[in-house]
Amino acid sequence: QVQLVESGGGLVQAGDSLRLSCAASGRTFSAYAATWFRQAPGKEREFVAAFTWGLGNTVYADSVKGRFTISRDNAKNTMYLQMNSLKPEDTAIYYCAAKRGTYSARSSDYDYWGQGTQVTVSS
Repeated sequence: QVQLVESGGGLVQAGDSLRLSCAASGRTFSAYAATWFRQAPGKEREFVAAFTWGLGNTVYADSVKGRFTISRDNAKNTMYLQMNSLKPEDTAIYYCAAKRGTYSARSSDYDYWGQGTQVTVSS
């Protein structure tokens, strides 16, 4: 079992950047597929970016490709989401999640979730 805590959200203007962090305890991210999701008010929770388990590969949603970068520091047991060129449509609560095995873009497949961190982009 793992516990996940997100941080780094805030209120920014369009075009600004933020870096979100997801710190894990209990187990290391290397044992899990680790994924970022987001959920805007009144919208479904959607996939953002992920590490695929066992391969070290990354995958991104089309909506953030080229603007967001996922990374990790295994020594600190922390995953990051660098968000550049933020747009108002990026406004959402951002969650990190983990599951055993390979990654999935479906939120229902995940066992462990953080509490979320709010990102608000104004324009």
